[in-house]
Amino acid sequence: MKQVLKSCTAITAIFSFATATLAQEPLKELGKGEGALSIVAWAGYIERGETDKNYDWVTKFEQETGCKVTVKTAATSDEMVALMNEGGFDLVTASGDASLRLVAGKRVQPINTDLIPSWKTLDERLQNAPWHTVGGTHYGTPYVWGPNVLMYNTEAFKDQPPKSWNVVFEEMTLPDGKSNKGRVQAYDGPIYIADAALYLMAHKPELGIKDPYELNEDQYKAALDLLRGQRQLVGRYWHDAMIQIDDFKNEGVVASGSWPFQVNLMKAEGAKIDSTFPEEGTTGWADTTMLHVDSEHPNCAYMWMEHSLSAKVQGDVAAWFGAVPSVPAACKGNELLTDEGCATNGFDNFEKISFWRTPVSKCESQGECVPYHRWVSDYIGVIGGR
Repeated sequence: MKQVLKSCTAITAIFSFATATLAQEPLKELGKGEGALSIVAWAGYIERGETDKNYDWVTKFEQETGCKVTVKTAATSDEMVALMNEGGFDLVTASGDASLRLVAGKRVQPINTDLIPSWKTLDERLQNAPWHTVGGTHYGTPYVWGPNVLMYNTEAFKDQPPKSWNVVFEEMTLPDGKSNKGRVQAYDGPIYIADAALYLMAHKPELGIKDPYELNEDQYKAALDLLRGQRQLVGRYWHDAMIQIDDFKNEGVVASGSWPFQVNLMKAEGAKIDSTFPEEGTTGWADTTMLHVDSEHPNCAYMWMEHSLSAKVQGDVAAWFGAVPSVPAACKGNELLTDEGCATNGFDNFEKISFWRTPVSKCESQGECVPYHRWVSDYIGVIGGR
């Protein structure tokens, strides 16, 4: 929690796109690699075979380019924004609730897609996605995407997999005869307010929520009230994937929103864990590899962005994390992902996922919405029991 509070307080202002300034010019031509590359990334995104020798998309890149890769793992989008604000990194694998903040804050630079030959292989649904494209200018290369699934303990739910997010929002007796109180988790990040809003879209349609990231004052209050009630059920708020895994293994947690990464790791170890795509839909992430405005190793960074879009790397990352590749060609012929992997990980659910993005005051679905800085301060209050 201290880590999240530090990250949240590092966000000093939330932007309005109306005041955004013109972008700087992107790199014109690719030069020689500088010998090093530093990346801020989600856990499991940059693997060099240390956890499982089959999953290594760093070693070959280093051998071919001479660019030595170092990785700083970040647990939340707010932490990523804080790290990029501090500087000293070349790339970040930013989710949609961070990417436009980085653009507006001038922490990342536009990219020259002509220097990334594999750009043309990207899924058309992602090439001009609004979380990395501003005014027709691209600020990064899509990496992988996927849903925030409902992970559950199969022993606690017997032969009755949960169909709704109500198992984490409402007190109830689970199929094992025990209450869910103290046995569920929620994500330790302000963007989780959108999960509450998504749930209310289905269960309180009279609120008129059309977009979980665009909430007026009444809709926002309803989401906070739901989260305050959930606070009585939550045993721990999670943001570290490995700690959540330990909580499911050893601390009696039986249900939580999660990433397929945790699900896959535990299932591979034989844990009694599974996941589902609830009837209300899910929030999700479509992550973009973005270049720091003051990158010291831009040539290595461009080489990595091209490398990251190869069908082999895309398939391996998707298999390891339980994600969907941004390059459709990766869906076939990858031994680790298998030809069924893309369908299993949600390739056809793209339209059903409410992808993370930063809430702003001027919103499309209604005239005025609650901006992200309110989400930050109010969610800290929810977690603190206020």
